[in-house]
Amino acid sequence: MSSSPVPPELAELRRSIDNLDAALVHTLAERFRCTRAVGELKARLELPAADPAREERQIARLRALATESGLDADFAEKFLTLVIEEVIRHHLHLSGSADGPGEAPSVSR
Repeated sequence: MSSSPVPPELAELRRSIDNLDAALVHTLAERFRCTRAVGELKARLELPAADPAREERQIARLRALATESGLDADFAEKFLTLVIEEVIRHHLHLSGSADGPGEAPSVSR
């Protein structure tokens, strides 16, 4: 099986995609560092892990940003919902009230 050479334009686009993927991973890591601090504070103050009103506002805000940016708002909501569910799972773990491994509560809409 022989591989044909990659056209320069395709190689450049792929380099850009690779850089953007790296930026996404680093940004998510930073976001989770911040949400871990929030989770630790919530646990210390005995606040609930989830904040449905804030989550609803965040989803609406991100949907609007996605639309402004030309990104499908439904996709943006799915992505944010996945992130929020993971954050809540971490917060539950920090508070000692996690349901079990891999079980994340659903995010209210």
